[in-house]
Amino acid sequence: MNQLLDQLRPTLLDPRARDLAGTVQWWLLPGLEGDQPFPVAVLGEGPPLLLLHGFDSSFLEFRRLAPQLSDRFQLFIPDLFGFGFSPRPSGASYGPEPVLRHLDALLERLPPSSVGLIGASMGGAVAVELARRHPERIRQLLLLAPAGLSGRPMPLPPVLDRLGVWFLSRPGVRRGLCSQAFADPAASVGAPEEQIASLHLQVPGWADALAAFARSGGFAGCGEPLPDQPLHVIWGAQDRILRPRLKQAVLDLLKRPVETFESCGHLPHLDQPERVAERCREYLAGV
Repeated sequence: MNQLLDQLRPTLLDPRARDLAGTVQWWLLPGLEGDQPFPVAVLGEGPPLLLLHGFDSSFLEFRRLAPQLSDRFQLFIPDLFGFGFSPRPSGASYGPEPVLRHLDALLERLPPSSVGLIGASMGGAVAVELARRHPERIRQLLLLAPAGLSGRPMPLPPVLDRLGVWFLSRPGVRRGLCSQAFADPAASVGAPEEQIASLHLQVPGWADALAAFARSGGFAGCGEPLPDQPLHVIWGAQDRILRPRLKQAVLDLLKRPVETFESCGHLPHLDQPERVAERCREYLAGV
């Protein structure tokens, strides 16, 4: 996978994505299936901060936020197991538990001090699960339009899982989903964003791993009970992914206000990276 990422990096249209891809290290994480190295973007100086991307995405999702934080934090931005440019070992299991085991192993490689945690979309549910597993390591959480905190797992049966993956592989569908994630697609979405949204589909095993993850039911209902660590939530007023019903379910679960950014869609770290960085410095400064 490292060779593929090296080959693709010069083709990236967004210079911030090229820069972030240039910071990737390949870590061997003992105990994981396949005994292959996994990509982790590592940059900056300061207290450690772990950033987790969303469903069917990659570390490149943080291309606009990382430069805003690297002067204050040391950033660790992995691809979640089975996603992004991570290897897909043949015969491996794909679902919530393998994702968390990968992060368990990754935490062992981070500096021994307490770690700040940012989770975006599905990464928010992953962050909450990880914080419960490691109360001694994770100090504070910032969740960006978190998905999967409420509801229940809904595994896709065979055939439907493959149909769903085929659907997600269609170029027109990828472009549509990319546009839907931003508050103002006409102003924010162009060839660089569309390229990044689909680049990781070239990784061998993408379809098989995503179908297996769909059969697992994915991350859902992860917000209860909430972890004990301090937690702050941001979402966008123009979020077309998290519908009002889903937002209300999260509000009921949190029992606390969330912060809403105007002119912001489902990706606050892409629509409003400066404001998200400000909140990171405010809420995660003590890590």
